[in-house]
Amino acid sequence: MTEASRRIHFVSLGCPKNRVDSEILLGHLMDADFSVTPDPEQAEIIVINTCGFIEDAKKESVDTILEMAGYKSAGSCQRLIVAGCLVQRYAKELEAEIPEIDVLLGNGEYDSIADVARRATQELSGHRVSVKDPVFLHSATTPRVNTFMPHSAYVKISEGCDQKCTFCIIPKLRGLQRSRPIADLVREAETLAERGVVELNLVAQDLTGYGYDQEGKVRLADLLRALGGVSGVEWIRLHYLYPRPFSKALLSALAEEPKIVPYIDMPLQHIADPVLKRMARGRPRSFIEKLLGDIRRHVPGVVMRSSFIVGFPGETDEDFQSLVDFVSAEDFERVGVFRYSREEGTPSHDLSDQIAPELIEERYHTLMELLRDKSQEKMERYVGRKLEVLVDGVSEESELLLEGRHKGQAPEVDGTVYLGNAVDFPEVGAGDIVEVEITEAYDYDLSGEMTQVLKKAPMRPSHARLEASAAARLSRGEPSSGAQPRPTLRVLS
Repeated sequence: MTEASRRIHFVSLGCPKNRVDSEILLGHLMDADFSVTPDPEQAEIIVINTCGFIEDAKKESVDTILEMAGYKSAGSCQRLIVAGCLVQRYAKELEAEIPEIDVLLGNGEYDSIADVARRATQELSGHRVSVKDPVFLHSATTPRVNTFMPHSAYVKISEGCDQKCTFCIIPKLRGLQRSRPIADLVREAETLAERGVVELNLVAQDLTGYGYDQEGKVRLADLLRALGGVSGVEWIRLHYLYPRPFSKALLSALAEEPKIVPYIDMPLQHIADPVLKRMARGRPRSFIEKLLGDIRRHVPGVVMRSSFIVGFPGETDEDFQSLVDFVSAEDFERVGVFRYSREEGTPSHDLSDQIAPELIEERYHTLMELLRDKSQEKMERYVGRKLEVLVDGVSEESELLLEGRHKGQAPEVDGTVYLGNAVDFPEVGAGDIVEVEITEAYDYDLSGEMTQVLKKAPMRPSHARLEASAAARLSRGEPSSGAQPRPTLRVLS
């Protein structure tokens, strides 16, 4: 295989944190002069970054590996590389059961992907398994390609987790928490801003715990103040805030920093004390209710997103009703619901009183129906209001529509604002911030009319390295005029 023919097809599975890992893997590969193709039939190498968190994610990962292995069997692909959490968790099983895999790469060796891929093209056959303790932590200088929208990016501020939730395998897959230095994160934010990114989505397994593993007293509030000073960044959004105590400094930063959008994503998992105790969440219902009250008092208009697990071992009818009543009473804008997944290697796997799958399903649908009704009610509140909206580009619904998000809508997980009068604002494109008067509300989305342009997106410089393997913008159709070219990355989540 010649240098010029080293074409890679890349599939990324799982959460935004895993997506950052995929972008790092791509960055290393592109730095080593591999090119990326959206067509697996045109690839000499297929790379899959897997998820192994819960049963559904594991099944999706295995199904995708088998699908991609079909291209190798057909002769169009020469090497299949599988990386990520599923490998970290089940390397031996994958090696034994899927012989089409040439390389298995764990979470601790993302920086070796280019060398691994290069060597794989030179070896005739046989597995190479490379799994070690996950201690890798990227930095601002780590090669990375933003495969997301040209004006928005995920920034992973720490890796791993110190929490001991009994249902969660993440500490075993990702290691203990490792926070990145503030100066390094500021540098990454500056680099992203220089490339036209105006929205930073901060992610971590435990965002609230940022800095607790470092010497000194560096905390999330300090990071937010520092990122607020990065020129070109307009919106900073916080995801995965574990319900720890919020210091006065953190509450003040959330309320005072103008670039931090009033949006809190805090997975609570449950509210009944007996279930929280068995989950080893570390905080009772009284603490959670006080914390939510403190946040709402200090951050006016805050949009709260949370997620909950139904069917955890020992969850009684009374426990589940407590959760239903809590979600009904609390003013959450967004809620995700997960069915409990019994995972080997976690303490909850061996708990007594496992819930029957049929009952888990019933409880899941009960809560989802409640949330659907509440979402419609909440969307109606926006009708007649004027909102700041970050334009994401031309809508998939119609080329005559633009779509975007207001400050209370995170990318990928929340709804959309459809902009019906795009023809009246031909100068508006992805990355612009506009004022929109909301005219209609749906279950999860809104539509409205633009009234004025509040801020134009910065001019984006050309990046020859990216242009060399430029392709369509990920999962949202063709890039709008002026969008930064980016390699195609197939993302399943």
